Amino acid sequence: KKYVGFDSWDKYQMGDQNVYPGPVDNSGLLKGGDSQSLKEHLIDELDYILVPTEGWNKLVSWYGLLENQEPIARKVVEQGMFVKHCKVEVYLTELKLCENGNMNTVITRRFSKADIIDTIEKEMRKLFSIPDEKEIRLWNKYMSNTFEPLNKPDSTIQDAGLYQGQVLVIEQKNEDGTWPRGPSTNNVKNSNYCIPPYSGYNSYDYLEPGRHSEQSGLCGLSNLGNTCFMNSAVQCLSNTPPLTEYFLSDEYVDELNHDNLLGMKGEIANAYADLIKQMWSGKYSYVTPRAFKTQVGRFAPQFSGYQQQDSQELLAFLLDGLHEDLNRIRKKPYIQLKDAEGRPDEVVAKEAWENHRKRNDSIIVDIFHGLFKSTLVCPECSKVSVTFDPFCYLTLPLPLKKERTLEVFLVRMEPLTKPMQYKVIVPKIGIISDLCAALFTLSDVPADKMVVTDIYNHRFHRIFSMDENLSSIMERDDIFVFEVTGSRTEDTDTVVIPVYLREKYRQPSYGHHSNVCLFGQPFMISVPRNITEEKLYNLLLMKMCRYVRTYNEDEEESLHFSKDLGINGNGQNGVHEEGSPSEMETDEQDDESSQDQELPSENENSQSEDSVGGDNEDSENGICTEDPCKGQLFQGQKKQLFTFQFNNLGNTDINYVKDDRQIRFEDSRQIRLDERTYLALDWDPEIKKRCFDDNAAEDFEKHESMEYRPQKKMFVKLKDCIELFTTKEKLGAEDPWYCPNCKQHQQATKKLDLWSLPPVLVVHLKRFSYSRYWRDKLDTLVDFPISDLDMSEFLINPNAGRCEYNLIAVSNHYGGMGGGHYTAFAKNKDDNKWYYFDDTSVSSAIEDQIVSKAAYVLFYQRQDTISGTGYFAHDHIAKKEASASLGIPRESDEDCNENDVENENCMHTN
Repeated sequence: KKYVGFDSWDKYQMGDQNVYPGPVDNSGLLKGGDSQSLKEHLIDELDYILVPTEGWNKLVSWYGLLENQEPIARKVVEQGMFVKHCKVEVYLTELKLCENGNMNTVITRRFSKADIIDTIEKEMRKLFSIPDEKEIRLWNKYMSNTFEPLNKPDSTIQDAGLYQGQVLVIEQKNEDGTWPRGPSTNNVKNSNYCIPPYSGYNSYDYLEPGRHSEQSGLCGLSNLGNTCFMNSAVQCLSNTPPLTEYFLSDEYVDELNHDNLLGMKGEIANAYADLIKQMWSGKYSYVTPRAFKTQVGRFAPQFSGYQQQDSQELLAFLLDGLHEDLNRIRKKPYIQLKDAEGRPDEVVAKEAWENHRKRNDSIIVDIFHGLFKSTLVCPECSKVSVTFDPFCYLTLPLPLKKERTLEVFLVRMEPLTKPMQYKVIVPKIGIISDLCAALFTLSDVPADKMVVTDIYNHRFHRIFSMDENLSSIMERDDIFVFEVTGSRTEDTDTVVIPVYLREKYRQPSYGHHSNVCLFGQPFMISVPRNITEEKLYNLLLMKMCRYVRTYNEDEEESLHFSKDLGINGNGQNGVHEEGSPSEMETDEQDDESSQDQELPSENENSQSEDSVGGDNEDSENGICTEDPCKGQLFQGQKKQLFTFQFNNLGNTDINYVKDDRQIRFEDSRQIRLDERTYLALDWDPEIKKRCFDDNAAEDFEKHESMEYRPQKKMFVKLKDCIELFTTKEKLGAEDPWYCPNCKQHQQATKKLDLWSLPPVLVVHLKRFSYSRYWRDKLDTLVDFPISDLDMSEFLINPNAGRCEYNLIAVSNHYGGMGGGHYTAFAKNKDDNKWYYFDDTSVSSAIEDQIVSKAAYVLFYQRQDTISGTGYFAHDHIAKKEASASLGIPRESDEDCNENDVENENCMHTN
């Protein structure tokens, strides 16, 4: 990102010749030593930036590419059948290749989804030394004894449905004209990898060896490669009784909407129905939903690959897709939305629901849709806007921890004191001054004497202002807080200067790169506004005395130390008068490295005329003392350890003047601290090697606060999350509301209330927190009831009546952001027992296991809609048939209607 000025704090440096990031280095993206294998779970625009080929070539021509690295080139692939969607294929598909006669020896190769089967064949011929004239067959091996022919060489890997880790077998024809695996009809399942418009899918008919008839619904799903998220979502829907009974009874057939422009031509509904029928046939212990996944990928390209996805996002797509495929409305009327304008809630809610049903009428609406009230109030004119909107699921926020811990290093002004690591407790939504205040309570260093920085690759990646948000600090950042003299904002006697350490080579390096690179830890130093060069040199030497050994040209010359020297202006003028440091270089075109890489050569004539402190021919002849200077300044030193030069001070808010080896900062204001304004100390490699102690420089101590382990709240109740959902909040600056009265966008207050709830309530617990700077998963335990969840107290509809729910399914997520594993708990509708679904595995479960930190999406069914109540049409018919077979008198139509109205009290749709 630093090459293109992507981050906001780097943008102003774009094109600045003073900022040179060094050769492009992609090693941080790679796994192990493989030049093409990426680390898992990298996130676009957070971990990497995609650039076009032309842009990449420009960057390499400007900066070069680190030695022994190759470009990470990726193709743009087109996905989706009806809605075409192009995306860069960041992660390639790993396939395991082997020969038919030696399947234990597998060679892994990576391919693009856009590569065709013929490309794989050529690669396998090359790997296994099979001549072109030799007749071969390719097989897709997805179980120990199940193979599928790959006999369409022009099909792409994506069309073939090949997934990560798929085993492919190449078989050579025998000399006698026969095949080792026998005729192509033996041991082969029907191939469905090139999916036509919907037809029967035989790819579900995969029996686990040795297991046959199973109880209906207790059927696992094969993991096709990171598809546990899909398996979890499907198992939850499969165990939603009214939806499954609707598909098993073939009611969906008459309601398929092939002409809906918003739908999928009925193909998602058909594919889902076929999968559900297989799962509830009682024939299989598990099935392989490849055809279903392929259909989903055709219409939702984000699910077409084999990367881990979100089960809730798939549920949202699937419910919407099934709704549009089964929408009973063939021609949607145009409806003008109206605001409440002071009308009673009952009137506005009824109007909103009726309008919704005029355009949306399906089994999904019948089962999953509810209505909530949205109230917006303008802060300027107090305009109140009330609307009623349908929902398919509730996304509930979790009560966030109001605090977080940060580990920081405090670097004190006293040079002999090692940096100390602290663990501080700060507000989760706070600013840098909160961090300083927290550190003050542990260290007694005044907050206004702190400068907070983020150090990365030997430079200040960021120097924070006091009002910046703490959310921009991530867990992996190295935060260093420097104590400075006086107040950072008010002190007029001193200025605070960032200092970088650079190693300066005598010979220019290869190509157009220069001979300077950063090393060690940068630091902050406070200096008087008027100071001589020699005093500044001595101050810098004193600042580093804990890890820099003093240097002397003559081994026999005595070493003199000042016993009473103060630091940062506490002694006479703040430095000793004696000594002969090098002249200071002034070169505003000096270069900076944000990586530990070489920099462009400096112009030999760029030094100012009075500068005599460049490379010293005989400086190598000096010696280092065995002990550090112990805080005392060396006098009589003939040769300097380093030269120094200011970078970019002329571009800041302060005037810098150099006159007769005297430095003056002519302004009462502080230097604006940023990443490109610094003092560079240039070291000769030999002197650095002998006099700079890297281990001592990196040494630090730990404060007792590092032992602190924050106590996590044991749990929150589901009702706490619902209350938070219905709490009034102020809209963010990036999400304002357009006030029709003020005629402009306003940060209005918003409140959501529940008006009516559906027969099956899907509750999504918002565990994942994601922003540009912040990625986190909340592992808070949410305590939710297995039965008798009473939602009546949250309904503002006065006619709602009792509204109690029983849990029927849970989608679980284990692990952290960007990965992990999904499973499901579900209650079987036939035996009313709980089961645990983990891909192909199905096992019995008990209620005590269900409530856990992994619970992610909850499915509740309203008690007045369960099987036998006659709430749904198919259940009503089944109830009548059962009553007739038992000789029980049938209810009159009038009685049925009354019962329907009573059941709909909670779902106010009349």
